Amino acid sequence: MILEILGSVLLGLGLSWAAARHLADRLPALRTVYAAGPLGALFGAYVTHMALGSGHVMATLVGALLVASVLLSLLLRPAGRPLSRAIPS
Repeated sequence: MILEILGSVLLGLGLSWAAARHLADRLPALRTVYAAGPLGALFGAYVTHMALGSGHVMATLVGALLVASVLLSLLLRPAGRPLSRAIPS
């Protein structure tokens, strides 16, 4: 269980780092990105672990990675459009 938690947090941080490095102009503040990745991975690991039970470490880590990537994708802004035009005044 501890390895699942540690592994999911590290996967979330790695995914956050990759997203911040490659999509920095389309993401909000880095603090938000670096918090959302590990939290999404922890939630994904929890849900996957509860659904499958213990003994499925790799499947739990895959579930953590999937939920973290979905959560980070929700933070993306549209490309080529400034934020001030996206919010009506």
